[in-house]
Amino acid sequence: MGTSVQHALEQLKTTGVRITPQRHAILTYLVESMGHPTADDIYRALEPNFPSMSVATVYNNLKMFIESGMVRELTYGDNSSRFDANVSDHHHIICQSCGKIEDFSYPSLEDVGVQAERSTGFEVKGLRMELYGLCKSCQ
Repeated sequence: MGTSVQHALEQLKTTGVRITPQRHAILTYLVESMGHPTADDIYRALEPNFPSMSVATVYNNLKMFIESGMVRELTYGDNSSRFDANVSDHHHIICQSCGKIEDFSYPSLEDVGVQAERSTGFEVKGLRMELYGLCKSCQ
C-alpha cells in the first residue's frame, strides 16, 4: 500500500470518519489507479471483492472523500463524473477519441490567476485547465 493511501487514511481518521473495508478499498483503488475512474469503474473493479457493495455506496463514499478534500470530482458536460485522488495543483489532457485523461503540471499558470484578478477584480478561487487531443493509442 502506497504512502499516499496511508496518509489519506490517517487524515480521514482525524476527521472522525470510520475506516470501513469498503472505504479503504475505494480510496486505495483511486490512489493507485490514477486513471480518473468514474464511480461505475470503481464499482466494477471492487464488486468481486465486495458483493454487498452497491454503486450508491461508491457514490456516497466518493462524496465523503470530496468533502474531506481528499478527492476531486471532474465533471465534463453530460459524461459521468470522474474522480481524481491527486489533489495537488495539476491539469488534465483528455483524449477526444477514447476519453483517457492524463495529468500534467505547468507551473507558470499561476500567473493566469493573478492576471485575471487584475483585469476583472475577481478573487480567483481555483483554476482548471484542460487540453484536448488524441492519445498515442488513438492517433
